[in-house]
Amino acid sequence: MKLRFIISIIVLFFTQVIIAQTVKIKVENNLKTAIANATVSSGNEVIALTNEKGEAQLDAAKILDNSVIVSAPNYSDTYFLFGSINDINEYVIVLENQSTNLDEIVVTVGRKPEHITTVPSSITILNEEDIALQSAISNNLSSILGNLVPGLGTTTNKATNAGQTLRGRQVLVLIDGVPQSTPLMNGQRDIRTIDAQAIERVEIIKGATSIYGNGSGGGIINYITKKNPKTNSFHGTSILGTNFNPIHGNETLGYRASQYFNGRKNKFSYVAGASYAYTGLQRDAKGEPLGQTDGLSNTNQINGFTKLGYDFTDHTNLTMLYNYYGSTQKAKYISKTGVYGQTPTVGIKGTEPGENAGTPYNHNFMFTFTKDNLFNTTKLDVTAYVNSFRSMNRYVANSSAWYGAGQTKINSNKKGLRINLNTPINTKFPIDLTYGLDVLNDVTYQDLVDGRVYIPKMDMANIAPYAQVRIDFFDHLIFKGGVRYENATVNVKDYQTIATGPNNEGSIFVQGGKIPYEATMFNAGLRYKKYAYFNPFVSFSQGFAINELGRILRKATENTIESLATDPIITNNYEAGFSSRFSKFNFSAAYFISTSKLGVNLVDVGGYLTPQREPERVYGFEIALDYFTNDKLSFGGNYSFVEGKATFDDGSKVYLNGSRIAPAKAVAYVNYSPINNLNLQLSWLHTDARNRFEKNEKGKYNNSEGPIKAVQTINFSGSYAFKTNWTVSLGVENLLNNYYYPTVSQYRALDAEYVLGNGITTSLNLQYKF
Repeated sequence: MKLRFIISIIVLFFTQVIIAQTVKIKVENNLKTAIANATVSSGNEVIALTNEKGEAQLDAAKILDNSVIVSAPNYSDTYFLFGSINDINEYVIVLENQSTNLDEIVVTVGRKPEHITTVPSSITILNEEDIALQSAISNNLSSILGNLVPGLGTTTNKATNAGQTLRGRQVLVLIDGVPQSTPLMNGQRDIRTIDAQAIERVEIIKGATSIYGNGSGGGIINYITKKNPKTNSFHGTSILGTNFNPIHGNETLGYRASQYFNGRKNKFSYVAGASYAYTGLQRDAKGEPLGQTDGLSNTNQINGFTKLGYDFTDHTNLTMLYNYYGSTQKAKYISKTGVYGQTPTVGIKGTEPGENAGTPYNHNFMFTFTKDNLFNTTKLDVTAYVNSFRSMNRYVANSSAWYGAGQTKINSNKKGLRINLNTPINTKFPIDLTYGLDVLNDVTYQDLVDGRVYIPKMDMANIAPYAQVRIDFFDHLIFKGGVRYENATVNVKDYQTIATGPNNEGSIFVQGGKIPYEATMFNAGLRYKKYAYFNPFVSFSQGFAINELGRILRKATENTIESLATDPIITNNYEAGFSSRFSKFNFSAAYFISTSKLGVNLVDVGGYLTPQREPERVYGFEIALDYFTNDKLSFGGNYSFVEGKATFDDGSKVYLNGSRIAPAKAVAYVNYSPINNLNLQLSWLHTDARNRFEKNEKGKYNNSEGPIKAVQTINFSGSYAFKTNWTVSLGVENLLNNYYYPTVSQYRALDAEYVLGNGITTSLNLQYKF
């Protein structure tokens, strides 16, 4: 009896010790729905993962400083401090849904982290959830952005993003702040320069923005790549998928595979992965193969990504990034040219001569050194980068631009250094000063595969110091202003323009030289953030672009560089808008006017597009509304309108053509989660009609002046997370199998490019996370 009593005491003692060492938590959202697979970390280590009931057992010995950070997809990270770990043995931690949180961090607009509600600019942010939902339908970034971003033209359903302007002007595409666009000669393949699986979020800054330099007259698209983890861990994501036309399936089967790892061990962290995707034959709603003029049928896309980080101290970090992207078409069909406005261009069996068209490669190397206590509170970021990019245009048997057959390629090689410092200054009105220097060397040229020079090498050296200041007045009124000085020189050696006839006919000698550019860009804005239900802003900003210089050089009619009209484009953007959060509503609106004394409207001269250097005025507005009834149901949409005209010396005005101005666009969506872990989305995309031009004397529309009829499509995306680590998703593009011509096919007014849009396409994906 005594022995049994002693054993009971010992068991009770150890039971109490175990209980005292174990902490039970439950993670849920505002509606008290359990959140599975939430990560619980303390210090630099992941200490638990919640189960399907949102519960986890924590080892009290691993909870450092009585605090944990709880993270879950689609929810904001939450810091939780335990009052006394031994007081109770169960804690409820509530996470806030990211989609209802306006306080997202944006790093692009001021080159430092800022809450979106404090920035006096129009900004669209696509988070991981947005990208995942759209990627289930299509992994084409042109489609993803065109479907979601107000003010951006819809996808062309081609390998190029021709006509996909932002607010009627060219957009500068970046990867982690490194330029991907080739503004000296716009190859219009810059939106598709990275795979969606390598992206954590996309930041779109609208309106003229000079903060990153040349080419951002319409704004900036910055792909923010996946971040290295902050705590000791090892995770991975595997995706296998397929896509096909479920009605006319012959040869339409495509597939994709993606594998990414991320982890951390003490001071060393990494993200590494690769993806491959193959697009099968694309067919229209009636089953006919699409015409292959810059098409995407039989396209192979490869992306390799590595980001390595090392923390020397808590304040000093070094990051190395390499990203490779390639997308080329090995076509099994060629185009049978139709008649514009009557019959479409379709695909027929055959192979084109020449090399595979697309983007043979896009290499990005980036080294970033960060020290956040350089001088007391001053933070230093230094990034050195190299970007090497090539785009291959399709083979043409006859061209009005050169003699005989040929195939051109654009080559761009950039090297740069970005030095960025940020210093907060404590005064009666807090001041935040961001300043630095950008150095860029951009060498761009275009030649034919057979060696003929189409556009000579343009060697640009650009040095640009800048400064931005933010002042917080009375806690609620925020002033932001800045200046950037552009000092660029483009060096062009002697060259011959390309011959347009036999025996070098039409070719002229042009003496090279240096083309200097100098400009001082300003920006200023105010935002009042006291009330969540009315958060207004006004702003003025300028953009700088040496845009389409290559087009000017290739059609030179004078014998010296100095005699050519090569002035830069200085864009002025005036804007007023507001955001509003009231109850379950999020609403925003903005009106803008964009002017430039010299524009670059590409007009049809002799059968090819030539820059028109006239004063321009572009204007428009955007509105967006979201309504969250609860975590199960939400819906919303946006509408954007843009229009523009050029003014000639005699005072007459002409509308800018379809290559610049996209028709009005409306987007609507509904999200529904009938049960836990099941998410469904139905979205509607509508582009309006636009008819601004008359036929020419030959009874035809000039290039890019064709009338546009309204187009609408409906897409579906759904995903279901089962067990703990598995998710299956289904996407359907053009759910109703609508028979339509994309806007680019309509406004281009060319027989060869009068190509129908995709018929219904189904994508099925399986994802495993560990």
